[in-house]
Amino acid sequence: MTTLVFGHKSPDTDSTGSPIVWAWYLSEVKGTPAKAVLLGEPNTEAAFVLKHWGLDKPAIIADVTADDKVVIVDTNNPSELPPSINEAKIQAIIDHHMLVGGIKTKTPIDITIRPLACTATVMHDLMGADVAKAPKAIKGAMLSCILSDTLEFRSPTTTAHDKAVAEKLAADLGVSIAELATAMFEAKSDVSSFSDAELLRMDSKEYNVAGKELRVSVLETTAPKVLLDRKASLMASMPAVAKEDGADQVLLFVIDILKEEATLLVPNDLVKDLAEASFGVKVAGDTVVIPGLMSRKKQIIPALKL
Repeated sequence: MTTLVFGHKSPDTDSTGSPIVWAWYLSEVKGTPAKAVLLGEPNTEAAFVLKHWGLDKPAIIADVTADDKVVIVDTNNPSELPPSINEAKIQAIIDHHMLVGGIKTKTPIDITIRPLACTATVMHDLMGADVAKAPKAIKGAMLSCILSDTLEFRSPTTTAHDKAVAEKLAADLGVSIAELATAMFEAKSDVSSFSDAELLRMDSKEYNVAGKELRVSVLETTAPKVLLDRKASLMASMPAVAKEDGADQVLLFVIDILKEEATLLVPNDLVKDLAEASFGVKVAGDTVVIPGLMSRKKQIIPALKL
C-alpha cells in the first residue's frame, strides 16, 4: 500500500515541498512506496518552487480513509488536517511547531518535532548521509523550503543549523541563495489573481485566545503596498470568512520581508484591544505597524492576549 505524505491545509512552500522530499526518501531510499499529496492549492511561492525545480504538483485530496497509511509533516494540529485523520493509519509525524494535541493513532508511531525553522531541515537531519543520494530537484525543494520558512534567514525562528543546512544545499546545487530567495519572494508577492477571501485564508491558522476563535493570517511580501491598497475590501470580507470558518475574527498581518515589520489590519475594537494588549502598541486608525514582527509561530501567537 502506498503511504500518503502531506502537510497542512493552505499549503505554503514547506507544506508543499517537504511532502515531496519525504515521499522520495521513503520510496527511493527506504523502499516504502509513498506519494506526496496536498490538502489545498499551493500558494504562489510554492507553485513557483515546483516549476523552478521541475517538480509535478501533487494531487489534492479532501480526506483520508481508515485504510490509508499516512505521514503528517509540517503540522500536528488536527484542525489543519483532513477531517478523518484520526481514522487513518498514521505512520509518523515530522514537524517543527508546538505540540497541539488531539491526534490519535492506532499503533505507536515515530514522532519527530524539533525547534528548527523548517520541516525540511528536520528531514535533512533524519536522512543523514542519504541526502547525498537525493536528485537536484529534491535538494532544491529542501533549500526552497528553508529559505521560505526563514524568510532568507530574517525570521527570528531561524537557527544557525537551518542556515548551515541551506548553505550546504545551495553549495551542492551551485545556486545563489540571494537570487533564489528574491525570485521566490517576488512570486509570493504576486497576489493579483486572488480574491480577498482567498488572501485571508492563504496562510492562516486557527487559534483560541481568551475564548475567542481567531483565524490568524499572515501574508509575507516584498510589496506590501499592493496588499495594503486592498485593506478596505479585505476588512469588509473578514466577517463572512470568519463566519464560514467558525471563527470570531480574522487577524491579518502583512509582513514586509525587506523592512522586517508587520502591518496589522484593525477593522474593529476587538482587534484594536487585542493589538494593544498583545504588542504594546497604540492603535489610532485601521492599521498599526509593529516593527520587527516577522514570525507567527515565535512572535505573534505567543503574544496574543486580550
